[in-house]
Amino acid sequence: QVQLVESGGGLVQAGDSLRLSCAASGRTFSSSAMGWFRQTPGKEREFVATISWSGIRIYYADSVKGRFTISRDNTKNTVYLQMNSLKPEDTAVYYCAASRSFSDTRYEGNFDYWGQGTQVTVSS
Repeated sequence: QVQLVESGGGLVQAGDSLRLSCAASGRTFSSSAMGWFRQTPGKEREFVATISWSGIRIYYADSVKGRFTISRDNTKNTVYLQMNSLKPEDTAVYYCAASRSFSDTRYEGNFDYWGQGTQVTVSS
């Protein structure tokens, strides 16, 4: 059974930093794209960042570019999201995702496995 478990969310003030982690189990994703998406109440889930299997190709949403950094450790089957200079508009539930078939993609529809989500709240 494939599981993605996120951790690292919490309540912080604007300007602070958080580091999200997502540990995968049940299969290896070393050859798969992984990524982060987020959702706020009443809105559709949106793309934040994705990383190719090798870590060479990385994509960011314009809203987080320059502030967030995605990385992965294939030896630990884990993907990270370092979030700096957080803003109140970054408040959301953050979801980790992994693709079964794609080694390099940024499209939500190409991700097959999802974590349960971790809440990030940024106060002003």
